[in-house]
Amino acid sequence: MPKLIILPHETLCPAGEVLEIRAGTTVLDAALEHGIDIEHACEKSCACTTCHVWVREGRNSLPQASDAEEDMLDKAWGVDPDSRLACQAVVQDRDLVVEIPRYTINQVSEGK
Repeated sequence: MPKLIILPHETLCPAGEVLEIRAGTTVLDAALEHGIDIEHACEKSCACTTCHVWVREGRNSLPQASDAEEDMLDKAWGVDPDSRLACQAVVQDRDLVVEIPRYTINQVSEGK
């Protein structure tokens, strides 16, 4: 089973987490199943950027981002070459190291 290593995040998982997960699971679903409440305002439909994460190791093992995901990432806070939407990043058979950004852009909660 691959491991999903989540780096420490001030509020969501201060000590970081190492999760054993099934291949074929999204980063978001794996985190939620283990009590790490990554925001997901669009309910996992690739229609917002609140589940934006940085894949620090293992990014090349993920399926390529869709055009819809790339379009959404253009709107994310702090996007960089390691950026993915956790709801779209499907873990394969390799371990991943993921960092959750400190901030997100939630247009729903920000009233935009």
